[in-house]
Formats: sequence, C-alpha cells, structure tokens
Amino acid sequence: MAFVHLHNHSDFSILDGASRVPDMVSKAVEFGMPALALTDHGYLFGIPDFDLACRKYNEALKDFGQWCHDVECFEKGWDLEEPPTDDPNAGEHDRVHAQWASDVQIWNQTHNIEAVKANKPSPLIKPIFGCEAYFILDDCIEKGTKQVRYHLILLAKNETGYVNLMKMMSEAGSKDMFYYKPRTTLEMLKRYHEGIICTSACVSGIIPRMLFEGRPEEAERWAKIYQDIFGDDFYLEIQDHGLSDPSWGGYTDRTLAERIVKMGHDLGIKVVATNDNHYLTKEDASVQDIASCIGSGARVDDENRKRMTGSEFYLKSEQEMRQIFSWCPEAIENTIEVANKCNYELDWTHMYLPKFPDLAEGETSEERFRKECELGLARRYGDDWQNVVINEINVKDRFEYEYDIICKKGFADYFLIVQEYVRWAKENGIGVGPGRGSAAGAIVAYAMDITSFDPLENGLMFERFLSPQRSEMPDIDMDFDDERRLEVVEHVRQIYGSERVSHVITYSTIKAKQAINDACRVLGYPVYMGQRLSKMIPGDPNAHLKFVLHKAQEGQKGADQYSADFEDAYENDPDARRIIDAALSIEGLHRGEGVHACAVLIAPTPVNDHVPTKVDTKGGVEITQYEGHSVADMGLLKMDFLGLRTLTVISRAIKNVKDNYGIDIDVDNIPFTDPEIYRLLREGRTAGVFQVESAGMTATIKGMRPTEYKHIVALIALYRPGPLNAGMVTSYINRMNGREEVKDYDPRLHDILEETYGTMVYQEQVMQISMKMSGFTAGESDKVRKAVAKKKIKLMQEVVQHWDDGTDETMEAHWKNGAVRNGFDRSVAESIWDDVLEFASYAFNKSHSAGYAILVMQTAWIKAHYPHEFMAAVLTSYMGKTDKIVHYVSACRHEGIKILPPDINESGKDFTATKEGIRFGFAGIRGVGAGVGEAIMLERQKGGPFANIHDFVDRVDASQAKRNVVEALIKAGAFDSTGYTRMQMMSFVDKNNPQNIIDAATKRQKDKAVGQFSMFDMFAEVEGSGFSDSVPEPDGVEWDRRFKLTKEYEVLGIYVSDHPLRPYEYALAKSR
Repeated sequence: MAFVHLHNHSDFSILDGASRVPDMVSKAVEFGMPALALTDHGYLFGIPDFDLACRKYNEALKDFGQWCHDVECFEKGWDLEEPPTDDPNAGEHDRVHAQWASDVQIWNQTHNIEAVKANKPSPLIKPIFGCEAYFILDDCIEKGTKQVRYHLILLAKNETGYVNLMKMMSEAGSKDMFYYKPRTTLEMLKRYHEGIICTSACVSGIIPRMLFEGRPEEAERWAKIYQDIFGDDFYLEIQDHGLSDPSWGGYTDRTLAERIVKMGHDLGIKVVATNDNHYLTKEDASVQDIASCIGSGARVDDENRKRMTGSEFYLKSEQEMRQIFSWCPEAIENTIEVANKCNYELDWTHMYLPKFPDLAEGETSEERFRKECELGLARRYGDDWQNVVINEINVKDRFEYEYDIICKKGFADYFLIVQEYVRWAKENGIGVGPGRGSAAGAIVAYAMDITSFDPLENGLMFERFLSPQRSEMPDIDMDFDDERRLEVVEHVRQIYGSERVSHVITYSTIKAKQAINDACRVLGYPVYMGQRLSKMIPGDPNAHLKFVLHKAQEGQKGADQYSADFEDAYENDPDARRIIDAALSIEGLHRGEGVHACAVLIAPTPVNDHVPTKVDTKGGVEITQYEGHSVADMGLLKMDFLGLRTLTVISRAIKNVKDNYGIDIDVDNIPFTDPEIYRLLREGRTAGVFQVESAGMTATIKGMRPTEYKHIVALIALYRPGPLNAGMVTSYINRMNGREEVKDYDPRLHDILEETYGTMVYQEQVMQISMKMSGFTAGESDKVRKAVAKKKIKLMQEVVQHWDDGTDETMEAHWKNGAVRNGFDRSVAESIWDDVLEFASYAFNKSHSAGYAILVMQTAWIKAHYPHEFMAAVLTSYMGKTDKIVHYVSACRHEGIKILPPDINESGKDFTATKEGIRFGFAGIRGVGAGVGEAIMLERQKGGPFANIHDFVDRVDASQAKRNVVEALIKAGAFDSTGYTRMQMMSFVDKNNPQNIIDAATKRQKDKAVGQFSMFDMFAEVEGSGFSDSVPEPDGVEWDRRFKLTKEYEVLGIYVSDHPLRPYEYALAKSR
C-alpha cells in the first residue's frame, strides 16, 4: 500500500504556496511516500531545489545504510576500545572505526537518525517534475481580451517529457504569451504532449468549471480532447477539502468528485486523488494566509479578499487520504501508477559548453586556443618567451601545464569565448577591468588579454582557479564600464544567437526586517509598530529572527544577532508577540523574482533545451526560470558581466584629459613606482579612489603609509570585518613599519610569507605552505583552501579522507604527518596548523585582491596627476544622486578644487574639468536634464555664445526651453555671467508678466515654422512680444542673499555660489 501526492505547491508559487521545498520532501519521507510531485503555478522555478532535496535525502539514506553496516561490524566483536596489539584485526578495527565516525558525521549533518529510524523510511524518494499550467481557450489568446484561465496539471514522465515541459512553460511565459500569467493553449498541448502526463487539476480546471456552469456535455468534450492528446496519460483529478461554494452550481467537493469519477467510468479515463497542497501542516494555514495577503496587498481581516477557505490544503498522510477517499480506493492506487510512469531526475554531471564559432576550416578549438596563447605570450614576454623565468617559474612550463589541464577538461572553447567578447569590448572603447577573482592566476588568461597583470610576477596560483581534481566549469567574471555593460551582452547575443543567450533570474526572500513589517501590515497594526520592532534587529542583512529572539551560545552561529529589547518586547507585549510569531512563520519564503544584476547564460543550443525561460515582466528581457547557481551546477555556461562604476570613471577621466591636454593615457602601463600615487594615499586624498575612500580605509591607509603595490594588494585583502576584528590589520601594519617582530615559522617557508611579513593574508599562502611543507598536491591544497575558507573545522580535524599518496587520514593528520615526512619539525607543523585554524579563515583570494589593487593604483595615479579631470568624472558618474554629489563636492573643496556654478556658455551636459576647477553640468540641475543640456550645447556650437536670456529663449527650441527649465537655469546661476540678476531674469519669464519672453519666443518659433516669420522681425518691437530693439539693461536689483541661496539649493541640491553660513565663518572658526 502506498500513496503519492501529485498536486503540490511550494513557496516557488510565490506568495501563494507556503511550503519550503526541503520541508516538503522531509514530510513525504516521514510519511514513507516513494515519490512526490512539485506542481507550482505557471513555472518550473523550484525544480532544481526539489531534485537536490530528494537527492540529498537519498544519498544520506545510503550513508545511513553504511552506518548501520559499520555498527553491525562493531556488534560482531569489536568495541570502541583499542584491541590487543596482537589482534590480527587491529588494523581493520582502526579502518572501520574511522569510517564509522565519518559516516555518522555525514549522516548527522544531513538527517535526524532517530526520526528516520522511527518512521522506517522508504528506500528512496523519487521527484516528479511538474507544473500547474494556466490553460486558455483560443478566444483569449489576443492580449486585451477578457481572460478566462483554467488550471491543468502537467507531469514529466521522462527526459522527453521534461524537455517538452520546459519548452511549453517557456513559451507560456514568453513575451508573446504572457499576459498577467504565463498562458498555455490547446495547440501547445498538442505540440508538446509527448512524455507528459496530464491531470484535470483542481476546481479551477476546465472540466469542473463546465460542470459548475451546468454544461456536463462540454465537460465531457474537454475530457475527450485531453484524452485524445495524452491517451492513457490523461487522468481525471478529484479532491475533497470538505468545501462548497455558491459559484459551484450546487456541487460540493464530494459531489463534484463523485461526478468526475462517474465521468471517468463512462469515458474509460482513470481517476487520481489529490490534495491541493499549499502548506505543510494543518497549523500552517495561517502562514499561507499571511503570504497571500502580502501578495495581494490585503489584510487578514478584510472580509472580501481572495483567500483559501478552511485549513485542509496541507500535505496529508496516506492514511488521511485513504480515509477521505475510502469510497474510491482506485483513485489512491492510481497515484502509484502515475508515479511509476515518471522516471526522470536532473543530470548534474554533464557540461553544455557552446563551441567557439570563429574557427578556421579544419581548425580545432584546442589548436586555436594554443595559437592565441602563444601569440599572447610572445607579446607579453617577448619572442624568447619559452626561456623566460619569473620567480623561479618557467613561462613555457607554466603555460604547458595550464594548457594541458584546460584541454583535457574540454575548456578551450570557454577561454576563446571569453577572449572574443573581452577583445570586442576593448576594440569598441568599453572599459574592461584588469581581472577579478581566481582567473587572474591563469597565465593563459594573461596571454589572451583577458586579464592584464602577470600571475607569475604576483605569485598567483593556477590551482586556485582550476586544478585537475576540480570538476566544475571555470568561472571567469569580468568587469565592464557600468554604462556600457549591456553593449557587451548584446554583442554576445548577436554572436551566438538570441535563442541561445539569456539573462538569469534571481529570487528575493522575506528577510527578518521585511518579515516584521509585512506581518505588521497584514495583521492590521500601525506602521510604527513594525518600524519599532524592526529597528531592534541588528543591521546584518542576513540576520535571522530566531537568533534575534533567542540568544545563541557564545561562538555559535547567530550569537551576535541577539537583541534583548526584541526578546523583551516578545515576552511582555502581546501585540509584539503576535507580529513576531507571524514574522517567524513567513521569514525565508520567496517574495518575488527579478533579473540577476550581471549573470548571462550562453548555451550550445536554444536555452530552453536545457532550462526553462520566461519574460521578465518589468524589463521585458528573457530570463531563465532557474537561478544562477543552479544553471551553473547543471553544467551550463553562466558568465557574469559585471558593471563597475570605477571603469566608467576611468574612461571619462581619460576622455577629460584628452579633451583638455590632448594626452592619451594608457592606464594599463602607468608606473606603479610613481611616488605621487603613494603620496596621495598617505595624505588621505582618497575621495573617488577605488576601494579605499571610506573613512575607515582612509585612516588605515594613512597609518599604513604604503610605498609599494604589494602593500595595496594586502590592504584590499585585509580590510574586512574578520581580519579587522582579529587584529590582523594592526599586526600587518606594525610588522611592515618595524614596530612588531616578524614571525618566521621555518626558513624554508620564508619566501611564501615574506611579502606579508609573516602574516597569512592570502588563501594562496595556505595552499603553498600545504604543498611545500606537507607534500599536498595542488588539487589537495585547494581542498585545504576550501575547508579553511568555509570554516569546516570538523571536516579538517575529524573526517578521514583518501590522499593521493595512498594514506587515509584526516586533513589535520595529513598536514602534520606530511610535514614530518618532509623533514619539518612536528612542532612547526602544529604551530602553523593552529594559526590556520585561528586566522586562515580570514585569508583572501590574492588573485582578486591583486586585480582590484590595480584599479586602486590606476584611479590614484589619474587623480594625483589630473585631479580636476578625475573628480569631474567621479561627479558625473553620480549625476542625479544628490547625497553623493554633496559628498564629492565637499571632498573637492577640502582638497582645494573649486566647484564652479553652471554657466550657459561654459557648462557641458556633465561636470566639466577646467583649469579653474570643475564646472557644474546641465544634467545636474533639477528640472533640466541631459536632453536639454544636449540641445543647449548644440545651439551654442551652431550659433555661438548666448548674449543674454532673451537670445537664449529665442534660439533654443521652445520644446526644450520651457518655462520650468529656464527658471531652473536662472535659479542655478547659469545666466549670471550675462550681467543680469536672477531676480530680474525671473521677472522676464514670469507667466504673470504679459510680455514674458517664454510665451513670446514660443509664438515666434511657431510663426517661423509656418512661414509667418520674417528675418526682419528679429527683435522688432511688436506689442506683447516680449522682445524689442533694445533688450532691457541690467537693473542690478537682486534677491536677498538667503533667498537667492535657497533657490540655488532647490535646483542644485548644494550651495555653489556661496554658503548661508559664510558671514559667520570667522566667528565659528574662533569658537572652535
């Protein structure tokens, strides 16, 4: 006897389902169910997580079997005490004991042994991938028509069915078909039916709806249509939640089910029993209700809102389902028939790398890869590159090593693909970063101009990026000019085909503070109550309410998130308790979906051959239905095209220098030995300089007093919460400046730690020590790095692993024993190991740090030599963000750079660098904007400088020079240089002035456009025109100082021409 739930909604049915996928699987396991279907609304969002949750349980169950076997071994005669030394089974005892410890640890990490033993779980749980589609009739296809959507359950039987399900749901969610919901048509069902099981769904299916409308013949007709399409893979679906509704035409759940069963008997269609599961347990009905209210914007006490009636929409046990449908046992048994038909799980082992398209005839990717690398190596190191040795590493040997690993893994195309779009970006003047992440450790990336700094000179490791033991796809993330990033993405789309390139989805979840505020609103409490409670939650964006509410033990996860005020409110305020309980229940549920900021998927065939897609309803671009980590883990090529503002600033600054001085700056070849770079940093003139402009970083860098590039690399790695709190930054600076003795573990390790003064700053140093001292292979050293970085201390100290030298021991033992085997004192190995455990989790990726340190050097160099041009670029990059403009204007003034007010004859669209200072741009004036700025500049270029405001409104198109625009220009001081006061000019444009020049100019331009304007009318005295032979002379009457500055601040967000406190400057200075 068994039963399988075939109709289930997780929280991927966003703000409708309230069951988390792993919890659903655990509950099905608890009930001993052999399979479970996931059928979220309209999309396949949750499929990867669902597959992994089932896979995790199944793998843990196998471990549990091994655990039971090992326990049985002990029960046969071995105990936990050491056996006698003459016992022939002593070695086997040690092996089994070690394996038993490892198995128990793994099992405990993945499941509750006692709970599983008590429930006698099924051998495996099978995932069934499905969807509850929104089915429409042909007369609803055209957008704008009245939409009647029916529900329909679709389940994948096999790989063909899964692919067809992906394609159908991709089309349903496409730009053409999406209209409020992803929509499926009859034609699509016919086209994609192969390999799919279909059931008639809930009371929102077309068959129940026809019965409700008193149209039983139509209901049967649709049953036959589905039967014709799906054959024996179509099942009628019955549910019973004990409900009835006035709109059901007199039916109840029970009588509807009975009528459907009769239809099935009459038509020869089998019936399956389901529950429309939206939450996990009966008690969770309120959780779903709150989530639904969040989605609809309603409150729980709204009487007329849409809601799920009752509390029966939970994942019931087999016994409960058999009891409900005791009158129709075959409907229960048929769920097993359906489950037995469904046999497909995701394949996480293959890689789907697109082929590089631009190969010569007969040329392989590997041959082209070698050709590009060798050309690049000759360019980087000279024609004799094969004999070049850097830091005791031969360039040719390193290249051949990397080339061999990359080609054996089939990644030659990967590098060619990245090289092509990086090269295209550079050729088209788009700023590209010097390199980020571990890819900078690859000499092939340097040779192919993907990265721009030498991994050998910087002591970077290829194995940090890719090693023989690693099975994942390489990961080369690239930084591009923030404003032109999408041009690169569009280029990739053109190269590989739009159907093979897609943006990637991202899901938002309900975080702690959001949960409080959502619960407060939904429960009908005043906004201030939610604000008061949420302010008690620590600023950590990853804070969890359970840790905020209940204090964890010191050193345990979440211990730093506890709030005594929050707990006090919960214990003593019933309303606060109600809000917090509701918030706890919804925290972590999915709340929305959007487009990942930088991830792009490139597939070898249409994307929806591999993952389902949909249209982003906000931006209109195509996105995957699976998250970035899922598509990458499934072997698809996910590239991150990151937009970096700093690259935009660098590009603009270079252009500013070219415009002002005619000099072309090559930032890739600036001298890192230039003392002006380090002088600027030591003096704290860091505003706008990449990564080092925060107050804390500026103070640190002033204390450090760097003199070399390597100091900046270390600073980027060290200035993070972990190292700061551990005192590593202070120690590094003291050692660097001779105030603290440099610790040297062993002379043979000196070269590894010398550049960081004996401090383990980089992950690569941990790897290098493990290799040089303990004999780890490069791949094994990467294991150490991962374990250290993720603070898997128990894994390092307790879990036995098989090592390449044939030993079976823990990582700690292998570290220490390997060191002894290589002639190091055990005490040295132990000392370093202790430091690794204490500090190495703070170690940083040197490749990433080195790449970002280059941007520090580049921005500092430009600022040191061309401060006006650099800061103009910084200010322009923040155009429209008043708080940032205020900050950088203040920084400019502090550094002695004048900020000049906007000027109608001098300003550009953006902030402009001049010899005198930085001129405010038109786009920075509220109410003006970039388009108006372009029009002003175009007219100025065509007709020369503007003589006065009359000349301006007469020449600039009236559609651009509207009254509010001209008023904003006046208030900003843009016309001050023409000799008129702002007060007088405002009178010229005042709409209450019958002779205002705005209306007059508009009329004259209209007349001119229809041929009623003569060149002799120019400035002719026409009554009511606002123009005359002689423009009024300046009267010198101005607003009072405070009013003038108030109006200036109104449009600029800052005071430029003066400051209200200027008259009190002396008194204020004296009072200090």
